[in-house]
Amino acid sequence: MLLTALYVAQEQYGYLSTEALQRVADRLSMPVSEVYAAASFYAMYRFHPVGRYVIQVCDGLSCHLAGGAERLASYLEASLGISPGETTTDGLFTLETVHCLASCGSSPAIRINDVLYERVTTDQIDLILAALGGQA
Repeated sequence: MLLTALYVAQEQYGYLSTEALQRVADRLSMPVSEVYAAASFYAMYRFHPVGRYVIQVCDGLSCHLAGGAERLASYLEASLGISPGETTTDGLFTLETVHCLASCGSSPAIRINDVLYERVTTDQIDLILAALGGQA
């Protein structure tokens, strides 16, 4: 129940602020320290504001072997003008690298918000960014 409540709070607030953590703790009658401990264990929870679109680049072994992890991350960095962990100045995109997107059979992969893109090429990234309103 806690993980679901944290997910809902993150969807409502955009990230898990101190206020959001306290509200979850109050609703579940738990100490806020336990709520924070659970949230900080999982990479899917955020404690700071992010862009409208969160781009996660898989940095797992399969994506590396497919020649995509570093290439795609570098391409996105250059295209967006940000490094992993940063958000574009217009607040549209946040770039992250993650250990695995569970798409090893169709790597390289990226996920933007809840949409998984498989066998990604730089040409596809240009199309995706253009469709989302970013420069390609």
